[in-house]
Amino acid sequence: MSNPNNVSLNINHKLEFIDGNALTIPTLSILTEDGEIHTGATAPDISKHTAIKLYETMRFIRLLDERMQGAQRQGRISFYMQCLGEEAAVTASAAALDQNDMIMAQYREQAALHYRGFTLDQFMNQMFSNELDLGKGRQMPIHYGSKALNYMTISSPLGTQIPQATGYAYGQKIKHIDAKTGELASTIDNITICYFGEGAASEGDFHAGVNMAAVHQAPVIFFARNNGYAISTPADEQFKGDGIASRGVGYGIKTIRVDGTDALAVYAATKKAREIAVSTGEPILIESIAYRLGAHSTSDDPSGYRSKDEEANHQVCPIDKFRKWLIKQDWLNEADDVKAKESIREEILAALKRAEVVAKPALEELISDVYDTPIPSLQRQYEQLKAHIKLHPDAYPVTAGRIK
Repeated sequence: MSNPNNVSLNINHKLEFIDGNALTIPTLSILTEDGEIHTGATAPDISKHTAIKLYETMRFIRLLDERMQGAQRQGRISFYMQCLGEEAAVTASAAALDQNDMIMAQYREQAALHYRGFTLDQFMNQMFSNELDLGKGRQMPIHYGSKALNYMTISSPLGTQIPQATGYAYGQKIKHIDAKTGELASTIDNITICYFGEGAASEGDFHAGVNMAAVHQAPVIFFARNNGYAISTPADEQFKGDGIASRGVGYGIKTIRVDGTDALAVYAATKKAREIAVSTGEPILIESIAYRLGAHSTSDDPSGYRSKDEEANHQVCPIDKFRKWLIKQDWLNEADDVKAKESIREEILAALKRAEVVAKPALEELISDVYDTPIPSLQRQYEQLKAHIKLHPDAYPVTAGRIK
């Protein structure tokens, strides 16, 4: 007989409440800080090529973050957000996916984009909003997007990508559903991964998106980056219960928690999650535990809400952990690594100088590809804007000289 309440009824005759922290979820950890494999742990099957590419991506992003933080302080770009401390979580999860899987990111996942092939010049052109930017200068810095690399353009509002990811993943699935039986006819070609911070998990979009994925069985990996802070709000002031992972169990989906500073653990968990998603169509939730080593953004000052002692107690470098493991595999040479870092720094500086002198997009780019032919109201607004800039050219020095 069907159960109309969809619960497992286990009748009890004593008055008992289940404590909110009764469910405790273990954290998968494979790699020690010294680059050794924990006793009892098993390293995932990862090729030398993938491991080196993973490391090179983390190293590149750390150096890019350092330089762009400095560029913002110099007034060369308006805004920046670092991936500091979470490089392994983002890069290793991206490495475990297929290139054609969709990535829906929040704003701290530049490493996933670079792993896919986003070039240094493309990063710079976006941050300087110049005419070579794929987004034509319409977005804030770090709001990347690339159709060619299956990386959905980032939205500023928190959590919007979560229900969108569920919908996109469901679309990926229904192509493989037998029209007559309604059953999954074959494994799914590609899935979606959706990144967000633990702060976004307090948004209504999180609950709507995860519940919808659970009920409709959408092949999406929800990747929650629990880095301890939602801007300046610590996790213990954001939520009760055992992290974000317990919510995945609550919504009835497979869930795992991983050490987000451990590239091997993240890679293993995401690889397995993808296998499940493509074969069954189920959603998976992965909670990555790391510490945000830097500020939330260049507009933030963490010294106002956390102590130096706290920061010192959480100084785990995910890149260094993985580097030590690679050296033990004899896949990486320390001297070559040092040379490579210097070379990358020079390349970043050169790319920065190239991008900042490229012209800004022409004003007409604002409406040129929204519709095949701009609708009358949009064209009217554009003409009004053009007239306004012509009337006040000194207030718009970058744009005024290029108006036709």
